[in-house]
Amino acid sequence: MRIILQEPVEHLGNIGELVTVADGYARNYLLPTGRAIVANEGNVNYVKHHLRGLEKKRIKLQAQGEALRDRLASLKLEFERKVGEQGKLFGSVTAMDVAEKIKESGIEIDRRKIELPEAIKSVGDFKALIKVQVGIVAEINIVVVGDQEDVVLVEENEAAADSPAEESEAVQA
Repeated sequence: MRIILQEPVEHLGNIGELVTVADGYARNYLLPTGRAIVANEGNVNYVKHHLRGLEKKRIKLQAQGEALRDRLASLKLEFERKVGEQGKLFGSVTAMDVAEKIKESGIEIDRRKIELPEAIKSVGDFKALIKVQVGIVAEINIVVVGDQEDVVLVEENEAAADSPAEESEAVQA
């Protein structure tokens, strides 16, 4: 089925483009959501006539996407998690966790647009990619730190392990 895109669709095209897609994809997704219209003679003439308006809409959307990308790039997300031995996390930091943390800063992002290059299962610095729009990708920094209670417990255990050794050396002398 031939359709005319009314907004950018990833892996398909941009506003005002005439594309051919599967009938079911057009009928069940693109047309009902308003992302496209059927490419009949009247609609093609309409798009040609209103191409300037559609181009302005595309430029406006692109500017909004670039502004959002810049806001996201300035974010540094910090996660505090329980940590086991050797800096391994109990569980992991997921795309849903990242989306919730971004939402706390006032930006609404769908978790499906967040790409973590690898599963975050340890303490450290990581980068994630967010697909803001078609052709616009933001990179954010993620920092995972251990729970402060765990660090204190480890230090107390080390101190407790050191003191009996000192007492046994004093007894032997």
